[in-house]
Amino acid sequence: MKKTLIGEIISTKMQKTVVVKVERKFTHSRYGKVIIRHKKYKAHNENLELGVGDVVKISETKPISKDKHFIVVEKLKS
Repeated sequence: MKKTLIGEIISTKMQKTVVVKVERKFTHSRYGKVIIRHKKYKAHNENLELGVGDVVKISETKPISKDKHFIVVEKLKS
């Protein structure tokens, strides 16, 4: 089963690659406070016109390079 994530593009400086920041929210088990954690993923972008700040959906795929194992599926909003 492929993992799909939604996140915001924070860098487009590489060729055919974008860096996507995915945030997740969860509550602390003891204190009940909402905690926000984020992780950055490198995703393959063949020909979509994307810029910094766009929200995209990325999907897991076979490894494309050492760090890149996600592809951009669609652009959700600018």
